[in-house]
Amino acid sequence: MKAQEEFNLKEFLIPYVATLIGSIIAAIGVTAFFVPHHLLSGGISGISILVYYLTGLPIGLGMFILNIPIMIACYKFMGRQYTILSIVGTIIMSISFDATAFLSDMTIIKDPMISSITGGAVNGLGMGIIYKYNGNSGGLDVVGAIVKKFYSMEMGNVVMVLNMVILIFAAYLFSLELAVLTFVGVYISAFVTNKVVVGLKQRKTVIIISNRADVIAPVLMRYIGHGATYLHGQGAYTMQDKQIIYAIIKLTEVARVKQLVNKLDPLAFMTFSDASEVVGQGFTRPAAKQGLPPNSSMSMPHTKNTLPPEY
Repeated sequence: MKAQEEFNLKEFLIPYVATLIGSIIAAIGVTAFFVPHHLLSGGISGISILVYYLTGLPIGLGMFILNIPIMIACYKFMGRQYTILSIVGTIIMSISFDATAFLSDMTIIKDPMISSITGGAVNGLGMGIIYKYNGNSGGLDVVGAIVKKFYSMEMGNVVMVLNMVILIFAAYLFSLELAVLTFVGVYISAFVTNKVVVGLKQRKTVIIISNRADVIAPVLMRYIGHGATYLHGQGAYTMQDKQIIYAIIKLTEVARVKQLVNKLDPLAFMTFSDASEVVGQGFTRPAAKQGLPPNSSMSMPHTKNTLPPEY
């Protein structure tokens, strides 16, 4: 019981700790690299920075004020638990921005382009930490979640549209050059965020069409360590029935799969595509040994990292 309580406490605290660490890093990316060159960031922070340039209102305070109506809508549409995390995240992010505001006077990097790239990378790292551990920083993420809930629109698309509006205002009020640099920073931030969240755990979907599917699948299961599924197809030209291999693999296993398949059947046709989210046995849950084929690498040890002689 005590161990269970400790686990629940840890699970409860992780999003808040991640939000704290990620917010500080994200704020440094903006205040140290964006603000000195009059650049903007995406989301509510971008609007707050715009207000700061025009009125001098502290960025963190501006973020908090702009988030008030968002939090009211969040409580109304998303429930109490999500709202509490959003409010805490908003407060942490707002304080982080104002606590690191002194960095904007240092101009650490003189070149605006390099500063935009660096700021985007640092900001993306911070936001990635928040998202990776289910934290919440408030702002447009909440708006996107509400819109997705009621209108079935992807959160990323909603946030992107709102960010484009911010960029248009930046181009109108300041200059096109600053708007372009802001776009570069926002793009890099989003890219780094995705990489931090996914990391080396990114998965790939592989589809293999071969006349030797019955040979390739057992070898893949043995030497790659993942299950595979046969899909039944038919060649449009030959009208011959075919077994198509469908499998989910790790990003780091792509080269190994290509090597194995090319060795077993040089004429095999393969396609690889990104799998944005993989949930289930063998990935997010331990594999059940009794459910694996007898020649799977998860039910028997590797004896040698080479193909058997008969192949």
